[in-house]
Amino acid sequence: MPAFFLAMLAAAMASFGGRDYRLVAHLSSRLGASPILLAIAWSSAAVTAVLAGLAGMSLTALLAPNAKSMLVAIALVLAAAELAWPWQGRQAEEPTRSSFAILLVLVATQIGDGARFLILAITIATGAPWLAILGGAVGSAVMLTAGWSLGAQPGAARLFRRIRVGLAVALALAGVVIGLLARGLLG
Repeated sequence: MPAFFLAMLAAAMASFGGRDYRLVAHLSSRLGASPILLAIAWSSAAVTAVLAGLAGMSLTALLAPNAKSMLVAIALVLAAAELAWPWQGRQAEEPTRSSFAILLVLVATQIGDGARFLILAITIATGAPWLAILGGAVGSAVMLTAGWSLGAQPGAARLFRRIRVGLAVALALAGVVIGLLARGLLG
């Protein structure tokens, strides 16, 4: 069960206010907070979590135990960097209101982000792929649900930025500690 909770917490932290969150919030404000949009967001979280977990399953046997811990440390530090990075992107326009197009854009946005890399790393480190996949999907879905329900709030960007930097610091510290433990330099 630790893999489930670890992946859920890591994915939620790494997804907070991210590009996928902002896209769902924007579409919710622009097109309305429909149940279909929420189902699309949940589907994208599930699909990308499964892809990350399957990739992790295929790599598990290739890494030594210390290398697995270092991978988790690297994933945490990279997720922290992604959280701290000040993304400035223009909001997507969706003239067709195509559910399939929205799903494709969300999957493409999520496929290489920090949350999915953390799911991959947790899958490898714990050896419990389905629990990591489920936890990562739930954590991402929770954040996407928040974006869907809140929509694009005016003035929220500044607050989200502060929270994202705080989460980045927490993830970076966890990554450094795990990395030092894996190298035998701490404890």
